[in-house]
Amino acid sequence: MALPAEVSRADSGRAEVALTFHGQGEPAQVERLLGVLEKAGVRVTVLAVGTWLGEYPSMARRVLSGGHELGNHTENHLDMSGMDAAAAYGEIAACADRLRALTGSQGRWFRPSQTQYATDVVKEQAVRAGYPTCLSFSLDSRDHTEPGPPVVVRNVLGKVRAGDVVSLHFGHDGTTVAMPRILAGLQDKGLRPVTAGELFGPAGG
Repeated sequence: MALPAEVSRADSGRAEVALTFHGQGEPAQVERLLGVLEKAGVRVTVLAVGTWLGEYPSMARRVLSGGHELGNHTENHLDMSGMDAAAAYGEIAACADRLRALTGSQGRWFRPSQTQYATDVVKEQAVRAGYPTCLSFSLDSRDHTEPGPPVVVRNVLGKVRAGDVVSLHFGHDGTTVAMPRILAGLQDKGLRPVTAGELFGPAGG
C-alpha cells in the first residue's frame, strides 16, 4: 500500500524510531556527529538544504557512504507555509537537481522548511517534483534553539514512543554531545533507531 501524501509517525507496531536531521552545518561538526552515530551502528535520515550541498558538495556522498539516507529539505530553507505553487516547486526541484547531480538520485523524502507540516500546495508540488510522500515529524528535539545537551536529551527521551519520527539538526555541538545519551536511552526503552525508509517500509510498499 502506498504511503499518504505526508507521514509524521509510523504505526507498524515495531519498536523503532526514525532519527531525522536537518542537513546544514560546518562539515567538521557534521563529521563529529556522524562519527558518534556510526560508532554506535546507527543509520539516520538526513534532509539536506540545497545551498549547503552547493557549498559543501562532498557532504552528499559522505552521508550516503555512512549508510545513511539522504533527502531534500529545499534549496534555500525559506518558510514554505505561505508559498504559492511556483515558488514551492522551485525550492523543491532545485534541491532535487543538486541531489541528482551529486549522487545520481534525488532521494525518497522531501521535508518542507520552517514548518512542521506541508500545505496542500506544497504536497502537490512535491509530487510534481517526484516526492509522493512528504516526511514530517512527530517529536521535535528543539536542539536548534541551543537549550543545552541535557534539555535535548530530555526533549527526546521524555516523550519518545515507538513509531516516532524525531527532528534533529546538524550544526549544533549540543546535539553531538547529547547523542550518546539519546542512543543509550532509546536502547534502555527497547527502541531501535532506524532510517525513515526502514520505519515506513520500501517505497510503494
